[in-house]
Amino acid sequence: MRTIKLLIPIVALFVLGSCVSVRVVSDYDKEAEFNEYRSFAFYKPGIDKAEISDLDKKRILRAIETEMTARGFVKSENPDLLVSIFTKEKERVDVYNGNFGLGWGWGWGWNPWIWGPNFNTVSTRTEGSLYIDLIDAKQKELVWQGKGSGYLTQSKKIEKKEARIKQFVSEIMKAYPPGTGG
Repeated sequence: MRTIKLLIPIVALFVLGSCVSVRVVSDYDKEAEFNEYRSFAFYKPGIDKAEISDLDKKRILRAIETEMTARGFVKSENPDLLVSIFTKEKERVDVYNGNFGLGWGWGWGWNPWIWGPNFNTVSTRTEGSLYIDLIDAKQKELVWQGKGSGYLTQSKKIEKKEARIKQFVSEIMKAYPPGTGG
């Protein structure tokens, strides 16, 4: 019984943590010479196709610029890398059957609603994916792509939205350059 009591908080933290985390995957061209890239610019034709608001695009681009300059890159009119983004989102619907009418959901012990009503809830949340593409400017070929997926913040507070975007970009860019363990 004591083991079960200890596991409950750990499982709760895992479940809550999985809701706020960003899942990241990346892919890259093994032939690319990543150590030769020193400058970047944003690839406007690609960015214009991203299906998000212009304000969110600005937030994403600012966050990418911060991450790139932190890695020693400089923004340039004649860049080594072009940076592009695109996004996808999907709505997830969760249906929870409370089954309180049968006494389920309370674990072992007393249940005050053993013969009570059956509580069902439906919730929706939006999962978004942000792709960051790095394109060799001379060859015009994709050399690296990072993708971050996670649940989007549904908040009226701009600060929370900006923080979530920065988190997405930061987590994705940890995987660049390839081979750094990110």
